[in-house]
Amino acid sequence: MPERILDVKNLKIDFHTYAGEVKAIRDVSFHLNQGETLAIVGESGSGKSVTTRSIIGLLAKNAKVMGGEINFHGKNLLSLSEKEWQKIRGNEIAMIFQDPMTSLDPTMKIGQQIAEPLIKHKGVSKKEAWKKALEMMKAVGIPNAEERINQYPHQFSGGMRQRIVIAIALICEPEILLADEPTTALDVTVQAEILDLMKDLQKRVKTSIIFITHDLGVVAGMADRVAVMYAGEFLEYGTVDDIFYNPQHPYTWGLINSMPTLESEKLEAIPGTPPDLLDPPKGDPFAPRNAYAMRIDVERKPPFFQVSPTHFAATWLLAPGAPEVEPPLEIQRRWKKFKAMQASADKGE
Repeated sequence: MPERILDVKNLKIDFHTYAGEVKAIRDVSFHLNQGETLAIVGESGSGKSVTTRSIIGLLAKNAKVMGGEINFHGKNLLSLSEKEWQKIRGNEIAMIFQDPMTSLDPTMKIGQQIAEPLIKHKGVSKKEAWKKALEMMKAVGIPNAEERINQYPHQFSGGMRQRIVIAIALICEPEILLADEPTTALDVTVQAEILDLMKDLQKRVKTSIIFITHDLGVVAGMADRVAVMYAGEFLEYGTVDDIFYNPQHPYTWGLINSMPTLESEKLEAIPGTPPDLLDPPKGDPFAPRNAYAMRIDVERKPPFFQVSPTHFAATWLLAPGAPEVEPPLEIQRRWKKFKAMQASADKGE
């Protein structure tokens, strides 16, 4: 059994606004195992970034944790002082942000920015830190690193800046890397290079990754497990095969249906908009947009039903006595493809 290094339990986070209290994160629980990649997927505004920022202690000033725990090696991170956070942040837990230009100091040389966490957290000399920074620049694929280590952020392309941000995040070999939409601003070719780089460095450094994205296509080749988030809650989680080939929640069906594939004739958008979290719904938050919704979906929040030892979904469609419904054709096609792959693998054995 892999070691569980992070355990989030019943996390609740509100935002104080002029309009009232926004219930941004509503009773979220999950764990992260050593060396694995957990992807959290969902539409913009679902709470993905707020969840990850709480893990590194970087919530906005108007955010307040209303309940729950974030246990890292048995210590509840929510009880830490800012001074204690500074020892962990960038050292044991690091983060790659979406826009590298806002993450980098335009007045500092790249080498200095990569070396700084080593000097601060590991107490190494400036000379040794710069040597390690040069090695890390080469590891993340920056050409002519000896020359470019003395350059400034504006002298690099977007893809190269993102590599630099990854170098800064990994220089201290953190146990957990939080990647918040790290490839969204990049073109498809550079995106693939960055994802391959992250996977390669993960194997070398043995870092666990929480990968935040709204792009399910990115998740397929990156994650071990996937959690589907909507309106501040998790609606489904399982292995990457569970979610891609045998999804159970209608929201996950909608996300997969909106993915382009070679077989797609047209993409299906999810109708409607997410609920107002100033006044969260009582039942399944996806019910107003769900073509398969029943009366109970509006009245009562569904518990998580177990689909398999690794797969859970919070939908009343899995309750005993629920009516049988046919998933969209794309979901049925994926399930048939998965069963055919399994049968072929069994014959090979």
